[in-house]
Amino acid sequence: MKSALITGISGQDGAYLAKLLLGRGYRVLGAARRTSIQASFIPRLRHFSIDDQVEIVDFELSELANIVRIVQKYQPQEIYNLAAQSFVGASWEQPITTSDVNAIGVLRLLEAIRTFSPESRLYQASTSEMFGYASVHPQNESTPFYPRSPYGVAKLYGHWITKNYRESFGIKCVSGILFNHESPLRGQEFVTRKITLGLSRIVLGQQDVLELGNLDAKRDWGFAGDYVDGMWRILNAVKLDDYVLASGETHSIREFAELAANCLGMDLGWSGSESKEIGIDRKTGKTVIRVNPKFYRPAEVPLLLGDSSRAQSELGWRREVEFAGLVEMMARSDYDACKSGCVRF
Repeated sequence: MKSALITGISGQDGAYLAKLLLGRGYRVLGAARRTSIQASFIPRLRHFSIDDQVEIVDFELSELANIVRIVQKYQPQEIYNLAAQSFVGASWEQPITTSDVNAIGVLRLLEAIRTFSPESRLYQASTSEMFGYASVHPQNESTPFYPRSPYGVAKLYGHWITKNYRESFGIKCVSGILFNHESPLRGQEFVTRKITLGLSRIVLGQQDVLELGNLDAKRDWGFAGDYVDGMWRILNAVKLDDYVLASGETHSIREFAELAANCLGMDLGWSGSESKEIGIDRKTGKTVIRVNPKFYRPAEVPLLLGDSSRAQSELGWRREVEFAGLVEMMARSDYDACKSGCVRF
């Protein structure tokens, strides 16, 4: 039986990946911070009825001794480093913590592997935010990086140090440069989930208005369940290398909100411009969305669009869920959860 250690098991990707690996017959070790274990990991794993199949271990990317003990004790064949300070907006307020976890934390993990478990394969979760203010559209494995947040900068270090350890020491480590991927298990602080949850509550009379930031920012959105399959394919490829995973489409936050509203029976229209813009349900005349400048980012990334043709041709990776299907999946899930009074994630 192959063993896999998943850091960040408490998050969306950790749950989907654990489900995938258990289905493939793996022994799955879920690494999580002690403060995260009771607070968040159980609902996501329970959602898939796998909470009793994942072995949980205390893990902290800021503590080298802890990482060494875990890697030395279990020596897993595969390690998926999904742990991170993952909210871009928070990285301007917590740049040092973000850098310690998202950058130096990767180095700590690589050093533990190099010293105590050199046969372990490591998947590092890189991100499209590393492209930032991209000069080329779409972005692929050869596109220059230009991160526009402390989060993106820290992730870029993690990406490059992973590549460096592969080339310097022969460590079996790779990075997946994943564009935005969402699901009903997404955290409520992320804009996609904020939209589907907020609009569901408005429809049900549980909330008056939804406040958003830049409605014109465009992202390449896919389904997390598809992307964890890509993670496994990247790490288990015959030739170890870094790959982009993306849908190949870009949509604005405005479009996401319009589609989610439509799924929930609204007919969303817009009035005003920039910080004075509002979204109105034409059926009721009620203002349901309002722009709030406090959600603007200090340095915005206006457009991200990925090209995953290399992963498709070399790894056989395909996305199964289209954009409209993703939005509907999230909107329906949040509506049902709000209606039942059981929002778990």
